[in-house]
Amino acid sequence: MSCVLGILCFFGLLLLLPGLSSSHPLCTDSTAPLTLKTPLTFCPYKGSVCCNATQDLQLQTHFQSMNISSPTCASLMKSILCATCDQFSAELFTIDSGPRSFPVLCNSTISVGSSQSNGAANNFCGMVWDTCYNVSMLNSPFASLQGSQNVNSTSSKLADLWQSKSDFCKAVGGASSNDAVCFDGQPVSLNNTEILQPPSGMCLEKVGNGSYIDMIGHPDGSNRVFLTEQQGKIWLATVPDVESGATLGPSELSPFLDLSNIISFDYDLGLMGIAFHPNFVKNGRFFVSFNCDKSKWDGCSGQCSCNKDVNCIPSEVAPSNDGSPCQFFSVISEFSANGTTSQFSLTTSSNQLEVRRIFTMGLPYTSHHGGQILFGPDGYLYFMMGDGGSAGDPYNFSQNKKSLLGKIMRFDVDNFPSKKQINALGLWGNYSIPQDNPVSEDNELRPEIYAMGFRNPWRCAFDPERPSYFLCADVGEDKYEEVDLITKGGNYGWRVYEGPYAYNPHVSPGGNTSANSINPIFPVMGYDHSTVNQNLQTGGAAIIGGYFYRSMSDPCTYGRYIYADFYAEAIWGGIENPENSGNFTSNQIPFTCAHDSPMQCKFTEGSSLPALGYINSFGEDNKKDVYIFTTNGVYRIVRPSRCNYMCLKENVSSIATPSPSNSPSSGSSLRKQYYDLVLLFSLLMLLLGVIF
Repeated sequence: MSCVLGILCFFGLLLLLPGLSSSHPLCTDSTAPLTLKTPLTFCPYKGSVCCNATQDLQLQTHFQSMNISSPTCASLMKSILCATCDQFSAELFTIDSGPRSFPVLCNSTISVGSSQSNGAANNFCGMVWDTCYNVSMLNSPFASLQGSQNVNSTSSKLADLWQSKSDFCKAVGGASSNDAVCFDGQPVSLNNTEILQPPSGMCLEKVGNGSYIDMIGHPDGSNRVFLTEQQGKIWLATVPDVESGATLGPSELSPFLDLSNIISFDYDLGLMGIAFHPNFVKNGRFFVSFNCDKSKWDGCSGQCSCNKDVNCIPSEVAPSNDGSPCQFFSVISEFSANGTTSQFSLTTSSNQLEVRRIFTMGLPYTSHHGGQILFGPDGYLYFMMGDGGSAGDPYNFSQNKKSLLGKIMRFDVDNFPSKKQINALGLWGNYSIPQDNPVSEDNELRPEIYAMGFRNPWRCAFDPERPSYFLCADVGEDKYEEVDLITKGGNYGWRVYEGPYAYNPHVSPGGNTSANSINPIFPVMGYDHSTVNQNLQTGGAAIIGGYFYRSMSDPCTYGRYIYADFYAEAIWGGIENPENSGNFTSNQIPFTCAHDSPMQCKFTEGSSLPALGYINSFGEDNKKDVYIFTTNGVYRIVRPSRCNYMCLKENVSSIATPSPSNSPSSGSSLRKQYYDLVLLFSLLMLLLGVIF
C-alpha cells in the first residue's frame, strides 16, 4: 500500500512541476554582455556588463537631468538606472513581456524561493518608496508605467502616482525565483551553482563510410536528411533508427544536386554549406555556399574583397598567394527543387541551374573563408566568413568595418532589391538588409554585418530550445581555439585577441586596431593548443563546432554543447551553470565505439579509442541525434550503456522523454527537475526494497 501511495505522490509531484520559461543571458538590447578590462566611470559595474562607455555616459546624463534634491534618494535612483548595465538585465527588465524602463525591484512581501545571493527577503522596493515617495524628480523611469493610480502627467513624485507603498511595490516589484531575478540595489549574483559531473563517457556507433561535411534534416520533419560532400554533391538519405543495425547512405542513385563541375575543391575550398528556406516544403527554395575558380568557370566573377575601400592593394597581395588575388570566390546561390507546390517534400532531385546569385565575393587568399550558411529563428540567412587567410590577418580585415571578411553576415533573401538599391548600398548580390542589422546603430559598419572579429568560424548553431543562444566555434592561430556566444553587433576580438590572449601580428600592411578602441566579447568555452598538442602529429589544432545536444539517445549528455578538434580526435561537452547565466564550463569527454555498431569500428592500436581520423564536422537530424563526420566515416552518438559507460538517467529516459509539443516551451530546467524526481523516486523504491 505504501508503495502505491508513493507512486501516486510521485506522479502528483510531476503534475505540479511549473512550466519554467526559457530565459537567456542576454542584455535588454539582445546583445551579449561585454567583458570590460576597466570599470565603467558612472555605473558601478565591472567585468561582464551590458553597457559600453557610450551607454554609461548616456545614463549619467539621464541621471543628472532628474535633478533629485535628496542625496539618499538620488543614490537609489542611480542604482536603478544603472541596472540596465547588469549582465542579467534581460531578466531584470523582463523583456519577454515587453520593454520597460526600470528593473523588477525586490519585494519581500512576495514569497518565492530565492535564487539570488540576498534573496527575496530584501525589500528594496519598500526602501525606494520610504526614501523617495515625496521627493521631486524629473524624467523618472517609473513615470511611463501604465495603470498606476492617480496619474498626473505633470507630477514627478512617487506619492502622486501611487497611493501607498503596497500599491507601488505591487506595480514595480517582484521576488527572485528559480526562473527569474529581481533587483536589490546591487549587481545580481546567483548562488545556485551546482557541481555538475561530466558524462562518464560518450558512446558512438558507426553508421556510414561516406566523407561528408554537412547534414541538414529534411524540412518536412521526416527521417530523411541531406548530406553534402565538399567535392560538390548533395545527397538525399534516410536515417536508420537507432539500434536498428541499419546504415546511413544515399537513398537515390543520383545526387539531389551535383555542382562538382563548377566548384573548386581543395583542402579549404569546395561546397561549404547548404540551407533550406523555412518554407521549403511549399516553395522548394534552397541555398548553397561554395567556392569557385574564375580561371575555370565563367560564372565565377565579381568584386574582390581586397580593394581600396578596405585599404588593400591587390598587387601587394599577389606575391603571398598561390595565384592572383581573388582568383577564388565565395558564392551563395539559390536553387529550386524539382516539382510543384504540393510535391516539394517528395522530390528527390533539384534543378541543376541556379535560380539567382545571392552573393559573390573574391578572396584575397585561399584559406579562412568559413562558408557555412543557415537560417536563423528570425527567418534570415546567416553567412559565416573567415578573415580571408594568410597568417595573422595581415590586412586586419576582421576589425575593418568596411570589409566583409572575418564577419558573420545576415541577409534577407525574401525581399530582393532593385539595381538602383544594390548600387546605392554597394551590395554584393541579390539580397536585402534586415532593418535591425547593426548598421542601424553603427553607420560605419557594412550593412550586411551581424557580428565581427572572427578568424575562421567553423560551424555555428542555434539552440532549438533557446533560440537566443547562437554558438560559433572560431579556429585559432597559435594558442587558443574558442567557442563564442554570438549576439547582434558583437565584436569577438580577432586579431586584437586570440581567444582570451592579446595577439601581436607579425606584419600589418593593413594597419592595427588598438585594444582600447573595441569592446571584445571573450569566448564562453575553448581550449589552449597545449592541452591537445600531445595528441597531435601536426603540432596544430583546429576547433570543430557542433550542437547543443537535444536528443534523448544519451540523456547524460542532454543540454551540453558538443565540439571537437579536427586533428586530435578529442571531443568536449560544455554546460551552462547556473542555467541562463551565460557561464559555461567544458570538459573533455572520453568516447569509444559500441561493440554492436552497425559497421565495424577501427581502433587505435593498443587503445579503446576509435580511429576516427580527422573530424571534419558535426551533423544533426530531425530527431536531434548528433553525428560526427570524420575521414574514416560517419558516427552517431547513442546510449552510453552500449559502451559500458554509466548513466543513471538512461534507465528512466524512456518515461522522462518530453513530448515534442512541450519540449521547447518547458526548457531544460523543467527537464532537469523531471529527471531528478525520477532518479530520486527510483532510489527511494530501491531503499524501500532493501528495508522491507
